[in-house]
Amino acid sequence: MKRFVAILLAAALVAPAFAQAPTVSALKGKTVEVVVWTHEDSARTALEKRLIDEFTKANPGVTVKYVTYPSGKIKDIVVAGFAANAGPDIFNLEIFDQYQFIANGRVAPVDYKLAGFKSAKDMQAKYMAGMLDPVTEDGKIYGMPLELTNWAVYLNKKIFRDAGLDPMKDYPKTWEEVMAVSEKIVKRDGQIITRRGFDFRYPYYLTSVVPMVEQLGGELVSKDGKSVVTNDAAWLKVLAYFKDFGPNGKNLGSPTYTAARKVFDNDKNEIAMSLSGLYQEARMRDANPTFYNSGEWMVVPFPQWKDAVRKVPNNYYGHYYMVNAQSSKLEQQAAWALLGYMLQHGEEYLEKVAIVQPTKALFESRIFKETPYSKVFEDDMAAGHIVYYGAASSKIESLLKEAFESVMLSGVEPAKALDKLRRDVKAALEDI
Repeated sequence: MKRFVAILLAAALVAPAFAQAPTVSALKGKTVEVVVWTHEDSARTALEKRLIDEFTKANPGVTVKYVTYPSGKIKDIVVAGFAANAGPDIFNLEIFDQYQFIANGRVAPVDYKLAGFKSAKDMQAKYMAGMLDPVTEDGKIYGMPLELTNWAVYLNKKIFRDAGLDPMKDYPKTWEEVMAVSEKIVKRDGQIITRRGFDFRYPYYLTSVVPMVEQLGGELVSKDGKSVVTNDAAWLKVLAYFKDFGPNGKNLGSPTYTAARKVFDNDKNEIAMSLSGLYQEARMRDANPTFYNSGEWMVVPFPQWKDAVRKVPNNYYGHYYMVNAQSSKLEQQAAWALLGYMLQHGEEYLEKVAIVQPTKALFESRIFKETPYSKVFEDDMAAGHIVYYGAASSKIESLLKEAFESVMLSGVEPAKALDKLRRDVKAALEDI
């Protein structure tokens, strides 16, 4: 989320955490408007507007224009705004869409004091290891995490039992078992699937498919940046899996069906397993409290290949709040102070919105530990890594979609799709 709260400027000291919205001495007697663009989330909007109200009451000269956009549209809106030099003071996107703003010098480094930290080192110490790496360049930090999210497998116990499976014993640990279990659960009307065992999160291939390749020793981009789409055997195995899984293979799932996570919460015998984050619990609770409270669902770790050479859970991705480098000094000061105030409320964000801000304080809190299956997500995140977020990441995501869906839906041979993918990824990186 975002918000700009304030502390005093240079003369007054600020405590590491704010008990209440601080009054910013630098803003006294001045008028400033801070514009925030963020993606729609009704529960988060309600919480953030309350926190904004607390901040503006403590700083009467500050007004906040808080604008939400649909998740599928906000990236293009933010890019267009910055291209016209009319971007907001504060914004957030997924890191693989947002990193370009750091690379292009469009965002300002964190003002540590105003955000409630003593220094960059102090800020790093407040967060879980590695969580600020994607927004750190040349020793400066350029964003504050709104949330970092990884996906695990939500499982409907009733559907497992209906298919003659014991959910506690038969839940899939490997991708081979995902396929086998899905074959036992699937139901069809002709060729139309009426009940899926499992389905992927299309088109988020960077997040959930690249880890499948990495489990087998492949890479999207080598660590030295000199090679792309490495280890053909790994990529071919995953591409073949998608071909076998899709409508021209065993017909177990497809991007053409309603997203698995959207139907899972309905509990209408439509899907047994879905990939999603901890936030899905709040959505389930709000959309279908009967199912949420039934005890008939659980969460299990991200599957691994039987012959995996290393454990790689689902890649976690993040939304970071950033501040426009073109905003005035006063707007930036108000923005960082407000963000510092907003984002110290990590427990409320988890309790009311079910999103995880990766602070040590939150992970050690009672509410996190008592959130159902939070340990599954925590353990997978600890063993995983951030999603690929290079400057060409958005383009590469679309190239992965093209490759995997050409195999799955159009019958393209995996080897042909792989050759094209490698050429296209290399070209995308060369165009940066």
